[in-house]
Amino acid sequence: MSITPVPGALPRYTLVARTLHWLMALALTALVTVGYVMKTLPLSPLKLQVYSWHKWAGISLLVLVILRLLWRLLNRPPALPAGMSSFSRALAHCGHAALYLLMIGIPLTGWLMSSAKGFQTVWFGVIPLPDLVSKDKPLGELLVQVHIFLNYALIAMVSLHILAALKHQFIDRDGLLGRITFTLGKAKS
Repeated sequence: MSITPVPGALPRYTLVARTLHWLMALALTALVTVGYVMKTLPLSPLKLQVYSWHKWAGISLLVLVILRLLWRLLNRPPALPAGMSSFSRALAHCGHAALYLLMIGIPLTGWLMSSAKGFQTVWFGVIPLPDLVSKDKPLGELLVQVHIFLNYALIAMVSLHILAALKHQFIDRDGLLGRITFTLGKAKS
């Protein structure tokens, strides 16, 4: 499926790409928030249930990001505006690559951490997933720290991503944000 440019407008991402983008943005925000809150809960059946939900939601996001990457490979994203400097283009590509790596790395480290701590990940509470490593408490504790670090890196990268989008919308006024939204209409050139 190719993107047909509108004269005088930047081409937009496909509807599937835009839907996956915003679905993942909402889901990631929810998962990071739940991850932070669940650590503060006292040990209880509720805390164990929230951990279980967090794990299967993380695996679901891993599946979604893989689908998103496959869609991106099969449906080339629209080109960046011609007026962007090569440095800005490089930053945009590096930023997107970092976001994808984090969206893959965070659920994988969570799954690895669960395995190392001896807690099997059960997708949707019904599909047991294989442990990725043997039970190893020191490794599990290290993976907790890696998982937390990657989440802070994700928060930083998403913040930079949002700031860059706002810069393009309100300072550069190049219509870049309109390519990924549902309501801003056609992107201007």
